[in-house]
Amino acid sequence: MALNPHAASHAAQAADGLDFLGGSSACAALLRERDWSGTALGMPEQWPVTLKTTLRVVLASRFPMMIHWGRDLITFYNDAYAPSLRDKHPGALGSPARAWWSELWDELGPMFDRVLAGETYYAENKRYAPMRDGARRDAYFTHCHSPIWDERGEVVGIFLVVNETTLQVTELIEREAFEATLRQTNDMLEQRALQSSEERDRVWAHSRDLLVVSSFDGVWRDVSPSCDTILGRRPAEMIGRNSVDLVHPDDVPLTLGALAASADQVDLTSFENRLQHADGSYRWISWHTRVGRDRVYSFGRDITHEKAQESALAMTEAQLRQAQKMEAVGQLTGGLAHDFNNLLTGVTGSLELMRRRLAADTLDPVSLERYIRVAQDAASRAASLTHRLLAFSRRQTLDPTAIDAAQLVTGLRDLIDRTVGPAVALTVTAAPGLWPILVDASQLENALLNLCINARDAMPDGGRLAIETQNVVLATAEAHALDLTPGDYVVLTVNDTGCGMPPAVVARAFDPFYTTKPLGSGTGLGLSMTYGFARQSNGTVRIESTPNVGTTLWVYLPRHAQAAELTAQTLDCPVALPDGPARETVLVIDDEPTVRLLVLEVLESLGYRTLEAADGPTGMRILQSSAPIDLLITDVGLPGGMNGRQVADAARVVRPGLKVLFITGYAESVVMNNTAFDASMQVLTKPFGLEPLVQRIKSMLSVSGGTPAA
Repeated sequence: MALNPHAASHAAQAADGLDFLGGSSACAALLRERDWSGTALGMPEQWPVTLKTTLRVVLASRFPMMIHWGRDLITFYNDAYAPSLRDKHPGALGSPARAWWSELWDELGPMFDRVLAGETYYAENKRYAPMRDGARRDAYFTHCHSPIWDERGEVVGIFLVVNETTLQVTELIEREAFEATLRQTNDMLEQRALQSSEERDRVWAHSRDLLVVSSFDGVWRDVSPSCDTILGRRPAEMIGRNSVDLVHPDDVPLTLGALAASADQVDLTSFENRLQHADGSYRWISWHTRVGRDRVYSFGRDITHEKAQESALAMTEAQLRQAQKMEAVGQLTGGLAHDFNNLLTGVTGSLELMRRRLAADTLDPVSLERYIRVAQDAASRAASLTHRLLAFSRRQTLDPTAIDAAQLVTGLRDLIDRTVGPAVALTVTAAPGLWPILVDASQLENALLNLCINARDAMPDGGRLAIETQNVVLATAEAHALDLTPGDYVVLTVNDTGCGMPPAVVARAFDPFYTTKPLGSGTGLGLSMTYGFARQSNGTVRIESTPNVGTTLWVYLPRHAQAAELTAQTLDCPVALPDGPARETVLVIDDEPTVRLLVLEVLESLGYRTLEAADGPTGMRILQSSAPIDLLITDVGLPGGMNGRQVADAARVVRPGLKVLFITGYAESVVMNNTAFDASMQVLTKPFGLEPLVQRIKSMLSVSGGTPAA
């Protein structure tokens, strides 16, 4: 039969896109061969990094695992899980969960909903009745469902570790039946030489477990035929032999202790040790014993397979933790690179501008002071970023002083009011007789401002922001719940009526560089710095949030015995930047004032006319105006709801052919977004020297004239 060339092409692309899977796994091979072009996921090269990372761990594991991904719960699983699906495999691979678990959906659907809401669900030996070989049959599973979070903190799927325990549960039922029989028969076994029971002999002969009659010194007096199956040794070979001779050296002390307990008439339950098989390997045995007058009656279950699965699960979980840790490290380093590249651009650019003007003998005192101020400001902000990282790791150098938190908040009220803007109604309430606290005043101010800025960003259409300080006494139970020492605390509360956060986002709110804001609108260090500062000050931060209702944060700081010495500090405000003259017009969009100023200085020195904006929406309004614009220079990460790439794409709708130069501290792949650029759209990665910037601007503007106004 002839192949569809389009399907073959898509299949080839899918195979290329799934090179990251690798290995000889049968399920991985099926995924590589599948044509994904018509599915909701699309081609594999477009799959999210979180899906690829988790899928790599699952397919490489020897422990049964599964992923349900996205709104339709698209299913992926590994070779170890496939046997549990029976005739549903391989059709279930890559299919929505509801399509192939339809007979169990009344049970599974609510469970999946809970996990997608951020919960973890665990069940042990749970009974289900899936369709198998054309009929519904009882089966037992031990499984754990965990949410999969993406880099924005949203639950995007379910990670499932599962083990079918049907055989073990069946054996357990049989064993419990045998235990009941054994209990009914502590005297029949003891008098085996004198009495014989057909039922007892049948159990003895056909038991899957190891049945042993031994003396208190560990010598086996009788053993069931299952000894041959479990240990590869004939019963006659074992009678008269001490079991300690077969015990793994590491388990000898525990075994001797168990024998001593039996001699003291103590029954044992689930005592585990390893016995040597005839082939030299060891088998894990779980023992249950009943003590008679001069004998011990034991039955042992071979749990070697379960132990191997536990080991495999532990290894897989370690691999998953490592993968998640590396993803977190990538997020951390990416955020650091972006922020430091921005700041380094301000420092190196100022130095280069001074060098160029010195060489041209055009460096006047006013310009010199301005360049020095820009470099100093960037260096100061770099130091502040370092302090935030140290605050998160609780390693920053603090200068604690006894302060009155109420006076500190009051002193910052005007600054907070200006920061949050007129659309936010601010109220500040201080309890009378507030206790002093011993903290670094400037760090507490920074923490409070960060919380207020987050609250403002959560209320783009306005709302209410309430700041409150009060004394609280934490009893033992309350303190332990907060991981604090019981006692007296001052609590600083910040409450907003903003958009709130779902549980999955709240769970990651204190992670460094984790942010739900658009690319470039925040570093993701504010809450992590606040949390680190509070913990280093022997306090903590608690957060509660409800979507569409608001968020409340409580900063707990321990009471100090001495009177307050300091109140609020004063914080610097940003400096306004000048415009420039001239010829062709260039629009510069960057929320980093130092970078924006340096680029504007370069453009002015080259004789270009300049326009500027600090965020995406402001830049977009300029682009939609009648102003002539020949070149757009924009950062990728911008506040205001539009990043630089979105601004550029929207601008070229109203200004076809507009030249765009992206300047970014992020990796180039973030800007490119797997899309090839033409010559009129280029990227310059921060930090950059002024000469490369000059050459890039000149080359882009010399290709052709400007573009017509909108």
